[in-house]
Amino acid sequence: MTTSNKHPGAPWRNFYGRIKGKTLRPNQETFLDEDLAALSPGAVDWEENPERQPLDLSVRFDGRPVWLEVGFGGGEHLVHQAVTHPDVAIIGCEPFINGVAMLLGKIRDAGVSNLAVYPGDVRNLFDVLPDGSIDKAFLLYPDPWPKKRHHRRRFVTQEHLEPLHAAMKPGAEFRVATDIPDYVRQTLIEVPKAGFDWLAEGPGDWRRPWADWLSTRYEQKALREGRVPHYMTFRRR
Repeated sequence: MTTSNKHPGAPWRNFYGRIKGKTLRPNQETFLDEDLAALSPGAVDWEENPERQPLDLSVRFDGRPVWLEVGFGGGEHLVHQAVTHPDVAIIGCEPFINGVAMLLGKIRDAGVSNLAVYPGDVRNLFDVLPDGSIDKAFLLYPDPWPKKRHHRRRFVTQEHLEPLHAAMKPGAEFRVATDIPDYVRQTLIEVPKAGFDWLAEGPGDWRRPWADWLSTRYEQKALREGRVPHYMTFRRR
């Protein structure tokens, strides 16, 4: 099992904070040992792909459209999308191994076979995603990094958005959900600068979730604590 987060841009080696939290349950250790390797999208980490050869997604996914979820948390949305859209393939990327273990249990329960899992830093994955290969991407309740000095660590910076833009097909959809007003502000500034158009149809459009949305445990926590979800849809120019 690989959980490497290495990347040559390394001042931020611990960019994502914790990689592992509380002790995994025995069944979760089993999921990681038995299931994770078979769900790999291909050779991503630097140790296994030092030349950074692009992934052949058409072979890996039998020519199906490919979606990407950046930071899938416990995996409930990822599995929901896989069940709802069996004709697409979805790559989930998450550096927090406890979340990966939770996802693997959900995959077993749902019996889905159109998912791939990368348990590491999304920038490693961006290195090897072919240009124009992703048909849809999701960024759902990302770490808000609330302190101003940490805002550069948010996903919605050009450092992350530019390689995401390169990996997505022209016209591909990028969905962002957050309950943090300042994250909304930064998203609406930075994402268009990276080459995406905001598809808001009018005032209050951000209040309406997507038709195939599944409310996650993070969203339920936000609602319990009185925070308002924002749903933003962008299109890659």
